[in-house]
Amino acid sequence: MHATNTTASGPSRAAVDELFQRPLLDLVHEAASVHRLHHEPRSLQCSQLLSIKTGGCPENCGYCSQSAHHNGEVPREPLLDEASVIDAAKRARAGGADRFCMGAAWRQVRDGAEFDRVLGMVRGVKALGLETCVTLGMVNEQQARRLADAGLDYYNHNLDTGRSHYGAVVSTRTYDDRLATLDAVRGAGLKTCCGGIVGLGETRAARAELLWQLANLPEAPTSVPINALVPIPGTPMGNLPPIDWTEIVRAVAVARILMPRSVVRLSAGRKEMHEAAQAMCFLAGANSIFVGDELLTTPNPSPSSDAALFDKLGLSPLGSA
Repeated sequence: MHATNTTASGPSRAAVDELFQRPLLDLVHEAASVHRLHHEPRSLQCSQLLSIKTGGCPENCGYCSQSAHHNGEVPREPLLDEASVIDAAKRARAGGADRFCMGAAWRQVRDGAEFDRVLGMVRGVKALGLETCVTLGMVNEQQARRLADAGLDYYNHNLDTGRSHYGAVVSTRTYDDRLATLDAVRGAGLKTCCGGIVGLGETRAARAELLWQLANLPEAPTSVPINALVPIPGTPMGNLPPIDWTEIVRAVAVARILMPRSVVRLSAGRKEMHEAAQAMCFLAGANSIFVGDELLTTPNPSPSSDAALFDKLGLSPLGSA
């Protein structure tokens, strides 16, 4: 099946379930074919992510070290100052990133001095010639418009998992809350960055449900991060076994087939994946990664190991060629 990025011909649940059940190599072959129709297969979009306000989040997401409900070892840190963030963005640009993402452990955006400071960060990062992305929790359309006016390109707000499994992951925010934030972001003319996490104890059917939901949004997300759970001690999901690498490849491949024009990002958990598994994800349509040593509070492959892998596979950061 060659689904498009619109709901007019969005895939059915049955079709997505069928994709997930295909033999892996057949699935990867189709995904690779779709990928090459819409993207340059040797280029990777590179983002870098900075936690601009860490810890103390009132949400109870079971995977997250920053939740105030859990006993994670992440210390609470206040919102950074603009100068520190701009300096970090300059280092990210020098390290090969073309997009700079800023994350604050908030339940929702609140108007006031701190939001004004974030708007200043967005303006400063945009002035460096980088694409800008923030993830700040829930946001209304007026706030999203202020972000757009400041120069924001992307707003990240993940659905995390399929609706049927969502209650096992978080109870302080509903699935419809998340969808409403995505509506507000689209209404403000911002690009959406929206994906999920595999390995939260969900079934393959719940993964299919997540990707079906993403592909059937009013507009498919421009950027689709596929995260693998990194178990954090002290969180409710800290003892979950690692998901098999083939399930990550399968999720990437289905995402690529369902959302052929979207950028699919191999995100959290990449440090735990061996090089061959990452290579198969890139073949299956992943064309974006996070660079830098850390993703908010979890480790990421070192820049030197990424450079070595790029060299082995003949890949290069977007715009470097």
